[in-house]
Amino acid sequence: MVREESNDYDAAAVRTRTVRHTLEVVGGDVHEFDVSDETYADLLDAVGVSPHEVAVLVDGTPVPEDRPVEENHARVVRIVKGG
Repeated sequence: MVREESNDYDAAAVRTRTVRHTLEVVGGDVHEFDVSDETYADLLDAVGVSPHEVAVLVDGTPVPEDRPVEENHARVVRIVKGG
């Protein structure tokens, strides 16, 4: 059976994709989020971590903090400077 499309707007039919995301802070806590439009900077802010002090890794590869969260898991590692 073919369903006919309607031009009527149905707000309930419009859904934002939500992803269950685990943010693992190495040497710290593991945080769970339901995300839709957030970036990694948003998640870092939510856990009280400055993006200037850490790197976010997805599958072992660094990602920019302004990248939208689309994966299920990321690791946060602290950047250590010395001299």
